Amino acid sequence: MSTSEGPRELLALMGGPPARERADAARNRRKVLEAAAALFREHGVEAVSMDAVAARAEVGKGTLFRRFGDKSGLVAALLDEQERDLQERILSGPPPLGPGAGAAERVRAFVAAYADYLFGHLDLLRVSETASAGARYRIGAYRFWHLHLSILLAEARPEADAGYLAHALLAPLAAEHVTAVLRERDPAQIKAGLTGLAAAVTAGPVSGCS
Repeated sequence: MSTSEGPRELLALMGGPPARERADAARNRRKVLEAAAALFREHGVEAVSMDAVAARAEVGKGTLFRRFGDKSGLVAALLDEQERDLQERILSGPPPLGPGAGAAERVRAFVAAYADYLFGHLDLLRVSETASAGARYRIGAYRFWHLHLSILLAEARPEADAGYLAHALLAPLAAEHVTAVLRERDPAQIKAGLTGLAAAVTAGPVSGCS
């Protein structure tokens, strides 16, 4: 894949801008998301029901379920803005996360930036990634992260299987995995380990992947 093809494919995975809504629908959506975010901060994602979100937002339960489907749909909507922010920084932000740095440096910058995003939204990501079996791998955001890493790794490690290595780097960034590791390590230690892993993957030949 050429470097010119990469950004186009990444943009396609981001999808288009949010659909235009009637003013009242947009207000209700914002009220719901603000109410959900506040309740999740106060009580944790798992402890908050859709009924509680509807009550805090002062909207009907039917409206809430029609708009978001279930809690995982509500969580996905909350994460969407944060995901888009990180994706836009990857596509057009300053280096080394954005264009302009070497491939290996950009891989390390992505892992560090994603770790920050992960720790800032860990409970939400756990719900999103475990809503059903394999949910993490079906969402567009995962495909975006994987394609981005695959493009960079193909440049940094041309002799390696870049697609597989991209999955391997994303595996320890799973919310469920990080939640388990937090019993033994603090976020700074985990982030250091993850960026060290990215450095090792991009630093030299990877046995068995050529």
